[in-house]
Amino acid sequence: MPMTPLEELRHSASHILATALLRIFPEAKLDIGPPTDTGFYYDIDLDHKLTTEDLVKIEAEMKKVADENQPFQRKEVSREEATEIIKKIGQERYKLGRLADIPEGEKISFYQNGEFIDLCAGTHVRYSSKLKAFKLLSIAGAYHRGDEHNKQLQRIYGTAFPTKEELAQHLERIEQAKARDHRKLGRDLKLFVIDDDVGQGLILWTPNGSIIRQELQNFISEELRKQGYSQVFTPHIGKLELYKTSGHFPYYKESQFTPVVENESLAKLLHEGCSCAEMVVRLEAVSAQLADQINQRTGKVTITPDRVKPNDQLLDGFMLKPMNCPHHIKIFASQPHSYRDLPVRLAEFGTVYRWEQSGELNGMTRVRGFTQDDAHLFCTEEQVAAEVLGCLALVKIVLTTLGMSDYRVRVGLRDPDSNKYTGESANWDKAESACREAAKTLGVPFTEEPGEAAFYGPKIDFVIKDVIGREWQLGTVQVDYNLPVRFDLSYIGADNQPHRPVMIHRAPFGSMERFCGVLIEHFAGDFPAWLAPEQVRLVPISDKVNDYGRGLLDQLKAAGVRATLDEHSDKLGAKIRRAELDKVPYTLVLGAKEAEAQSVSVRSRARGDEGVMPFAAYLEKIKVEIATRVLPEKKKPEAPKL
Repeated sequence: MPMTPLEELRHSASHILATALLRIFPEAKLDIGPPTDTGFYYDIDLDHKLTTEDLVKIEAEMKKVADENQPFQRKEVSREEATEIIKKIGQERYKLGRLADIPEGEKISFYQNGEFIDLCAGTHVRYSSKLKAFKLLSIAGAYHRGDEHNKQLQRIYGTAFPTKEELAQHLERIEQAKARDHRKLGRDLKLFVIDDDVGQGLILWTPNGSIIRQELQNFISEELRKQGYSQVFTPHIGKLELYKTSGHFPYYKESQFTPVVENESLAKLLHEGCSCAEMVVRLEAVSAQLADQINQRTGKVTITPDRVKPNDQLLDGFMLKPMNCPHHIKIFASQPHSYRDLPVRLAEFGTVYRWEQSGELNGMTRVRGFTQDDAHLFCTEEQVAAEVLGCLALVKIVLTTLGMSDYRVRVGLRDPDSNKYTGESANWDKAESACREAAKTLGVPFTEEPGEAAFYGPKIDFVIKDVIGREWQLGTVQVDYNLPVRFDLSYIGADNQPHRPVMIHRAPFGSMERFCGVLIEHFAGDFPAWLAPEQVRLVPISDKVNDYGRGLLDQLKAAGVRATLDEHSDKLGAKIRRAELDKVPYTLVLGAKEAEAQSVSVRSRARGDEGVMPFAAYLEKIKVEIATRVLPEKKKPEAPKL
């Protein structure tokens, strides 16, 4: 696909970066420098470990290159000529490999600006002087070709925009993002911990963070009860054959933890001298009976003959569950159902486990163990449209309540050129049509994206834009005709014959960990009162009113308000400052006058000083605010005096 003007600008900036870099470090070996959604980068191999001081020097040299008004000139060459050019400029270490990636018959081109020439398909701006607003941002490690077995290179990140104003706005958003970073706020506000002794990507929810999680669970549980969901609980592991039946194993084994083999079976294999490779083959193999069942149900060769092994060569085990759906399927299948029973809606806050590379982990937003607000609905084909709409309505309630009103919808479809999807084409067509029609009812823009479907069915994803413009994929709804086939699910219809139900997967939050991480950054730690770990802090001016404060604290707690009393001997300013740092929504200042009048001086983080009011009136106010889960109205700036 051709580059957009902004991509051309950023790709040209990466070449200017390489030009400047080689002027300062001529021994550097270059790999690639593509544009990205937010800027550009260049991967380099350099013995010198780059520092922020080096970035300042490189950026200054980049400005010189830009001012030289160098033309970007394209040159198409043969493969032999390309090899000679790469060797001549001393960049064969990585560029020859990139040259080999270009398919036979495809054009090979270089772009040159000034003394710098690079293997590149383009395109670029016409002159380097077009680069007027760029900035180098950071240095990171990056494995060559993204493979941790290869050498780690140094990656220089930067960004570029058509104007200095746009660049300034982007840099301001970056600073806001740093201030909102959930990892920093999570530490400062004591919300969660990640400990190396426990394991990277595994979240320890502290008391404060657990309050936020529990409040969110209470909120969604109330809505589920209104919509007729039933709560279930399932174990954290399941037999390997369960996931062979569903298709999760071995097709997605790279995203799953290694299966757990029973001790006796493992000891027997070791005694037999079974190799690791043979053990893997046996783990992935299935019995002829299971293969026949799946192939018969799906009406095609879903499980190929090469995976079938005699029963005495099979190796069973357990798996940390990567999905909750097979467990919920088994609950549905545990008893007969009539069409009058449907839809059956099963919900669970179920913890699942996925294997992520260590370099991809990121606080709470990319983890190895996470809890989904998961549910699976089993319905008739005629009920699909209404049930999908109900799921979407639930997601909208969640987002509206939390003030996440800026979002778009993505309909993930199957890629017709991929073989990773299971099930009949006709069922896929029906499921995709149901998702399209449901998305049209939402009243927001939606896109169709082939290749984004789950392996068992299409899905509707909600992509949220936060207050500083970043996008996050959160809630999801998926329509599935395939797993009911693989597990041979049925219900008795009005004709007294068995029929296949349709299955809908939905998770409004996605995962509690990811959602809370996004929520921390969305609110910058300033949670609305109903979510805040500490909702009210009582601050006595002196020890003389501590008893009054204790009495108010008892009343607040009795009313279900999370409150504390600051009895430290610090001055009032220090106490208020501490409440501000802890981002407590309300600070109630108590003095002798307030004690005498049974009142409180109210300070709100959202609106500042709200004055003195009777404590009884304040108590009713905060109870209503918490119960209705309202978002605080920010204080409007005063109009300038004329």
